[in-house]
Amino acid sequence: MIRLLHVHFAGRTVLLLISETILVAAALIAAVFGWVAIDGDAPLVYGGELYKFLLPCAMCMLSMYYYDLYDSAVLRSTRECLPRLVQALGTVCVAIMLLYYVYPVVQLDRGAFLIWIALAGVVLVMWRHLFWVLNRSSRLSQRTLLIGTGPLAQALPYEIAVRPELGIDLLGFVGPEVESSETDLFKLGELEQLDDLVEERNISRLIITMRDRRGALPVEALLAIKSRGVTVQDGVQVYEAITGKIHLESLRPSWLLFSNGFCVSKAMLLYKRVASIIFSILGLVVSLPVMMIVALAIRLDSPGPILFRQKRVGRGGKQFTIFKFRTMFQGSDSHGAWKPAEKRDRRFTRLGKWLRRTRLDELPQLYNILRGDMYFIGPRPFTSNLENDFSQQIPFYSYRWRIKPGATGWAQTQRGYCSSLEDNAEKLSYDLYYVKNLSLGLDCLILFQTIKILLLGRGSR
Repeated sequence: MIRLLHVHFAGRTVLLLISETILVAAALIAAVFGWVAIDGDAPLVYGGELYKFLLPCAMCMLSMYYYDLYDSAVLRSTRECLPRLVQALGTVCVAIMLLYYVYPVVQLDRGAFLIWIALAGVVLVMWRHLFWVLNRSSRLSQRTLLIGTGPLAQALPYEIAVRPELGIDLLGFVGPEVESSETDLFKLGELEQLDDLVEERNISRLIITMRDRRGALPVEALLAIKSRGVTVQDGVQVYEAITGKIHLESLRPSWLLFSNGFCVSKAMLLYKRVASIIFSILGLVVSLPVMMIVALAIRLDSPGPILFRQKRVGRGGKQFTIFKFRTMFQGSDSHGAWKPAEKRDRRFTRLGKWLRRTRLDELPQLYNILRGDMYFIGPRPFTSNLENDFSQQIPFYSYRWRIKPGATGWAQTQRGYCSSLEDNAEKLSYDLYYVKNLSLGLDCLILFQTIKILLLGRGSR
């Protein structure tokens, strides 16, 4: 795993991204020289016009990212990869043609451009197939054992299995017998046999997933094994690195106290506030014409106020009033407590469905950000009745109140709309990861992914 922007990425995925960037650039250079050989009148040298090469390459890689071609679900399926690759290259063609029409000065020769698209498509398909074959090879994977059982030993095998790009070949676990429902892994032996098992099965990685380690962890044996070059890792840290969230069932107050993170400096708070002010002012200025049109449309679409006001829970559990454009009929929740929106919610107005799908109903929150109720990026705020219920039923839930909520956040970019207790428990695991790893780099990554979600219209309800 490679740690960038306080997030871990699989080394193979990073290598794939770098290699495909090189291949796309090489295909463009080959296309230009190939077109020169075909058309003698084409310019051989572009001189200082390097941007004519950089723009198509950057747009191609961005399009591939936006079509999830570096997502685990796509990397493990050749059926998913090919149509998405065709879509990505098609999007590049349309986007670049529009760019060339608006700014002809950045244009490459049309023949060279067409050769590049065809050549890049062939090279990328061949390289992706080779990557898929190598990625599934057990010979190129690290033979791994889990030490101990428990909730973490049940969760880790699934997370590893759906991410073949991690290069981990999980053979089984070592420890006491457990119920069959606790883990699907094959038991290879007892803790006393650990040293022999490492030698016999050529193990290169050990992941400790014991629930209670006091007096049970074979420390001396593990130190001896580690001295021979075998990687020994803590299961909690491995789970956090590969999933981008914290395993709640393994969470202990002592871990919160002694682990790195969960300490927000004054400099970080200052950055969050300054960045939120800048983004909110820019957002209000740019979106003011759109908000005026939306306000008029709401007034004409259905009776009731234009803005929707609701109490939400902010930092330290304090309440504030959040502002959104109204998307439901007036009085929809007058007969009871507020309920999360459903996919086909009859409370939506005709315009409200479209506003929620495009996220335009969230624009008035820029005022909340400007006046200091929220950050631009942070955990999503909920109503007080929901927050009270969640804090009583989900352990460590109140830790998400350590910082101000945000209009977008790590949990929002990693999973969709939450409506059940289980959904919000998983969302908390992402929120705690964000609080633990709060940084400028992570905020930039969240902002980049939020733009992707808005453009593709994902996760709305």
